[in-house]
Amino acid sequence: MDIINILAWIIVGAIAGWLASIVMKTNASQGLLMDIIVGIVGGIIGGFVLSAVGVNTGVTGFNITSVLVAFIGAVILLALLRLIRRAA
Repeated sequence: MDIINILAWIIVGAIAGWLASIVMKTNASQGLLMDIIVGIVGGIIGGFVLSAVGVNTGVTGFNITSVLVAFIGAVILLALLRLIRRAA
């Protein structure tokens, strides 16, 4: 993995995490670093979930498909975290 791929993951993660935090209304409690982390983990979750339902795509660089996959995974992640917090 070279520096360009790492930067692409960070940028895609930041965009997807930020958009997911707006949709899930956690934007006020998250900073940029948390948006990046949520987006990167969301990219992993989104790739896994979409491949499980038969959509053969994932985070492949800096493109709209990658942002969409990471966004879907980030929304799933934030929803799961919300459920865990309510249960505790």
